[in-house]
Amino acid sequence: MKKHKKLSELAATAICGNDISSSVLYVSALAIAFAGQYAWITLLIVSLVLFLFRKIYGEVVGALPLNGGAYNALLNTTSKFMASFAATLTLLSYMATAVISANEAIHYLHHLVPSISVIIATIILLSFFGALTIVGVSESSKVAIGIFLFHLLSFAILSGFIIFFLINNGIGLFLENWHFPTTSGSITKAIFLGFAASMLGVSGFESSANFVEDQQKGVFPKTLKNMWIVVSVLNPLTALFALSLFAIPLLQSDAYQNTLLIEMASHVGGNWLAILISIDAFLVLSGAVLTSFVGVSGLLERMALDRVLPQFFLKKNSRGSSYRIILVFLILTISVLLITKGNVKLLAGVYTISFLSVMTLFGIGNVLLKVKRNSLPRPEKASWIAILIAITAVIIALIGNVVMPPIEGGASNVAVFLDYFIPAIVFTTIMLNRTLLLKVLLKVIHTIFDPVRSFVMKTDSKILAVIDTINSQEFVYFTKDDDVETLNKVLLYIQRNEHTKKLKVVTATKNGNPITEQFRNDIDVVDREYPLIKIEFIELDANFGPELITKLSKEWNIPINFMFIGSPGDHFPYKIEELGGVRLII
Repeated sequence: MKKHKKLSELAATAICGNDISSSVLYVSALAIAFAGQYAWITLLIVSLVLFLFRKIYGEVVGALPLNGGAYNALLNTTSKFMASFAATLTLLSYMATAVISANEAIHYLHHLVPSISVIIATIILLSFFGALTIVGVSESSKVAIGIFLFHLLSFAILSGFIIFFLINNGIGLFLENWHFPTTSGSITKAIFLGFAASMLGVSGFESSANFVEDQQKGVFPKTLKNMWIVVSVLNPLTALFALSLFAIPLLQSDAYQNTLLIEMASHVGGNWLAILISIDAFLVLSGAVLTSFVGVSGLLERMALDRVLPQFFLKKNSRGSSYRIILVFLILTISVLLITKGNVKLLAGVYTISFLSVMTLFGIGNVLLKVKRNSLPRPEKASWIAILIAITAVIIALIGNVVMPPIEGGASNVAVFLDYFIPAIVFTTIMLNRTLLLKVLLKVIHTIFDPVRSFVMKTDSKILAVIDTINSQEFVYFTKDDDVETLNKVLLYIQRNEHTKKLKVVTATKNGNPITEQFRNDIDVVDREYPLIKIEFIELDANFGPELITKLSKEWNIPINFMFIGSPGDHFPYKIEELGGVRLII
């Protein structure tokens, strides 16, 4: 197996950075929808929370440098079930991220090429990045780097045009928006809901911990720092730019919520800049799909190593990729896309609640690591106050997304989340307890079928005993000097008409009936001809007659009607009646 190269700082940052930096396409607009003119403040609060989580992630992964993220943290501090609970949430987060990002990327491409089929193109995009991940994480990182650098360059160009526009036109519109009445009823509520929505912007921050084993030594904490810088600059700055270019009612409309950066580019730079941002949006959202494939590969491989998932998933290709995990995840994402019929906004509840829950559990894992395994060496430590503030902030954001009113006509975030979480956690629970469940199933089967099996075995024994009794019954054939043709008739009769395959051939020699050598040879001939019939030849120094038949019947315990005599005539002049019903073979 070819050993794949470890990821550099730029490569690792690009893989997870595409996911977290793609949030600039939607999170600023979303924050404005709830917080209005205070959106940039909520985004700065998110940046502060993420700064606290840098130390939290750095401490846990520094002490336990294994793939798995929150799963790995809880596995080493709690039970395997709690760790699997976190892993299930992470898997759902990756699933929603992959489907939503791929679908949104194709929607941006659809603006440029209206003739494409959105669902078919989304499936192709998912399949492309699945195949790219199978090729190898180091190879796919090259694509991620290209996308990431292009995204930063595109945003820098857009920012330059916006700054030039504001220098020439002033920030009067921003000041008007600042005094715009809040639609949420109060500033506190606006900031609360805006913060809850803005936490969507940190999705992807947890990804680096899921493939830490693929990174070069010392790279992981640098990826956290780089992602924090990107989020802290891009998202609040985008909100400030938007509030300086457009009125709040326009920003809160559906058109601007879906394509805010394109509208901004078109406003300050014209159609060509809007096209550039559309291409950038397509590429960076596609990069977020790659993040999901890489992250889920590291997570599920770790779970398979811990025997939470079947060993089937550990099979690797020549490039060191767990291709079976990637194929299963690809099938899962495509099936979700088809189930939702392309309306992937239904997955928003799964996306939001899953990754916020994962971040909360990671913080709890850090607390437990300090308490239970404080002796483990770690390159950095998060303070208790930082951990408590960070966990509290994420819980507040989680509560905000739970109570957030659903889109008109749609289900609540919790309802959608439970639709996907319940089957997933049931499957995980079954996998964790599969040995116990198999034992229970075996017990049920024994309870139901043991009485039947006992009856069958007893019946079988009785039937076999009857068969043995029937087959063990011997026949006696009295003859003097029959030729081979006559003996053959006897054997044919037994073979065709009788159950038993045992025959005693008896000759009484007292009346001067010597046994010829030819007769003995004939006995040998028919014995070889009928191997399934056991033939026993007996010579008796006795007179043949009813008395001999009766005597032998008692000695051998063979009924008289199972005794035969040879052809009547000179050899055996007795009548059948005189022999007590002995059957005659002629």
